[in-house]
Amino acid sequence: MRATYSAQAPKKATNLSLNSELLAQAKRLNINLSATMEKALAEEVAARLQAEWLKQNADAMQACNELTEEHGLFADPYRVF
Repeated sequence: MRATYSAQAPKKATNLSLNSELLAQAKRLNINLSATMEKALAEEVAARLQAEWLKQNADAMQACNELTEEHGLFADPYRVF
């Protein structure tokens, strides 16, 4: 997966509200909250960017599919499988 952000960008302090029991377990297990949150946020951002792209390009993909259904693929006559 291609990164949607620069890993070299400076860090910015922020506040989060977390379930207190979950936070206590994470601390007991020595889970790096910043790294874990950054990874989860990167995955969520990538998923939403993908969904956004698919929505923005749905008409073009549909038109391409219709064109292919109507005329086939340009390489169809040369296929050996």
